[in-house]
Amino acid sequence: MNDSAAILGQQGGLEYLGLAPFLRASIAGADLRQATQQMLQELAEDSSNPNLLMNLAIAVQCLNQKELGLGFMQEALSLQATYVLPARVQPARLRLLVLATQGSIQANTPLECLLEVSDIELVLHYIEAGEHMLADVPAHDVLFVGISDSDANRPLLKALQKQLEGWSRPVLNAPQYIPHTGRDQASSLLSGIPQLLAPPTVRVSVADLYALVMGQTGESQLAGDCSFPIILRPVGSQAGADLQKIDNAAEVAHYLAGLEDTEFFLAPFIDYSDAEGQFRKIRIAFIKGQAFVCHMGISSNWMIHYVNAGMYEDDWKRQEEARFMRDFPDFVQRHRAALDTICQRMQLDYLVMDCAETRDGELLLFEIDHGGVVHAMDVEQIFPYKNEHIHKAQMAFRELLYGLLPRTVSAGL
Repeated sequence: MNDSAAILGQQGGLEYLGLAPFLRASIAGADLRQATQQMLQELAEDSSNPNLLMNLAIAVQCLNQKELGLGFMQEALSLQATYVLPARVQPARLRLLVLATQGSIQANTPLECLLEVSDIELVLHYIEAGEHMLADVPAHDVLFVGISDSDANRPLLKALQKQLEGWSRPVLNAPQYIPHTGRDQASSLLSGIPQLLAPPTVRVSVADLYALVMGQTGESQLAGDCSFPIILRPVGSQAGADLQKIDNAAEVAHYLAGLEDTEFFLAPFIDYSDAEGQFRKIRIAFIKGQAFVCHMGISSNWMIHYVNAGMYEDDWKRQEEARFMRDFPDFVQRHRAALDTICQRMQLDYLVMDCAETRDGELLLFEIDHGGVVHAMDVEQIFPYKNEHIHKAQMAFRELLYGLLPRTVSAGL
């Protein structure tokens, strides 16, 4: 079977596929360009198929063509607001409605990866702020707010909060708590927790940063108790885009010269390397307050992305990750108080946190939101230890959903 057939299946791109098959193919090293080319050929014959357009929106973003992908998505949403992923295990036990918004792959929670092989029918419904924004939502058993926090989305989340008051079905990740995941808000909300290091993160303007370059202000004046080295990233950036460690004011000027952004997040750089200069980034999923391990990336580079951290190439890294995942209950026990307090303050039913342990044994927070990808797609021959841990998180999320069904309904299933 060629790469295109493996991704698209017998129906080509005519059925809505969601992110999962494209991510799975990418992890396996398949060539997404072949599948994308096939869908473009199908689009020439059927330019008004919203499922095909939405599949293309995902595929080309996976190929790092964000603007083209957003264009395909806009066309798709002009035709249809709802996209259904039937349960892979039939009959479906539950219909989960995910409220989504137009934007990049990171704009909404990728639950199709968490629920890739399950008896949950997933219904993605895209909304815009307005008086009747929920007037035509499809029938469902449970509603999940999948919209990520951003400046653009906060008016939508605020409007959604009012319209979901007294909703007739259970609601997960209530919209009023989603802004807690903003980088600056999370660092403030989670400050002061014993044994948790949540570096102060502040928003600064490009004018503030040029004042720093010119010596008119200092880094400690922009962010209290902060000194070089610092970390800068544009507000709204994801997946490490334009994230950089800055060692002095001259480097700030060089950094700004290549960007058109006007607002940035500034935080102190925390050296979380071990004695051998290796960094470890841990991903944890919180499901109704319970912590589940997703992965641990190990790299000599402080800015860790799992796919380029050498986890596929270096057997010793995989062996260490396997030990960490096996012994994850010990990690949870070490940080029990901090983990419990994080969940209590964030007040979201489903969260994904990237973090590390410092040499002093503190838990170091990088980011926390509900947009991180949790999946069981890694190749078993390379990562034979991994998916069993992800399956625990997947089962816990399904159990959370089942528990929200009326008792008379769940008893009959």
